[in-house]
Amino acid sequence: MTNTLSQSIEKEVNFYSKYSTFPINILQTAENQLFEIFDNEIKSKSPVVISYKPQALRKMAQFLTGSIRRSASIGIAGETASGKSTVTLDIIDTVELFAKLFNAGRVITRVNTDDYYYDRSEEVKKAGGMAEFAKNYDFDVPQALELDLMYSHIKQLLAGNSVMLPKYDMSGTTIRIDNYTLAQPSRIVISEGLFTLTEKIKDAFDFKIYVDIDSNVQKERFFRRAAERGLGDSAQNIYKNASDKAKIYIRPTRELADIVLSGEADRKNYKIFLGKILKIVERLHFSKQV
Repeated sequence: MTNTLSQSIEKEVNFYSKYSTFPINILQTAENQLFEIFDNEIKSKSPVVISYKPQALRKMAQFLTGSIRRSASIGIAGETASGKSTVTLDIIDTVELFAKLFNAGRVITRVNTDDYYYDRSEEVKKAGGMAEFAKNYDFDVPQALELDLMYSHIKQLLAGNSVMLPKYDMSGTTIRIDNYTLAQPSRIVISEGLFTLTEKIKDAFDFKIYVDIDSNVQKERFFRRAAERGLGDSAQNIYKNASDKAKIYIRPTRELADIVLSGEADRKNYKIFLGKILKIVERLHFSKQV
């Protein structure tokens, strides 16, 4: 099988040529590589990374080298239309491709924050439909989600246990089906959503990531999606409420983030950046297969 990911990265990066072998201090070498990768990215013309906390890279080196042997959890947050879902899917796709190339098996499990919205289907029926119900119910607050259940599910996965996850209907019924999807434990558990780094759930994550975006780009992106979804005149009110609540519940979580990513970077650059990190894993654990 052609190592497509590795070939793509090698064309873009010659960074690893000076690390043909690892010295005795493997952990320190991994740390040094991570710091150089992140610092170079921040200095690039269109960076994927906006900022990072040094302790996060040290912890990342521990997971990558196997100094910490348990699974790692990643929580990704950001405002509506910030690009957090796209970033998450690109991480999943890139990691799964890497695992496939090296026959690494199951390596990443997604827990979708949106699936933990409370079931309000009976209330919607009584109100005569979603439009009427939404007049007196706010979906743009963390209290609209059962985050303590999500916390429990993530902790169970990190402990090596399988979990049945819920599934929420985003079409307007507000139906949540519990015990819907079987999630298997893996090396990485990843979650994303508006409130993924809020108080009830933030401590479930080893790595907290915030996806930031220019407000004008975010607004243009939101209304383009709103038009595609046929929201019509209600889009303005939806956007205003989401923005007002983001000031209270979402933007402050940026300060908690270990890594702040750009929601405006080219998707190819996300994958290339992650590929550089996976190169460390390749050299540490799969060098005999290359």
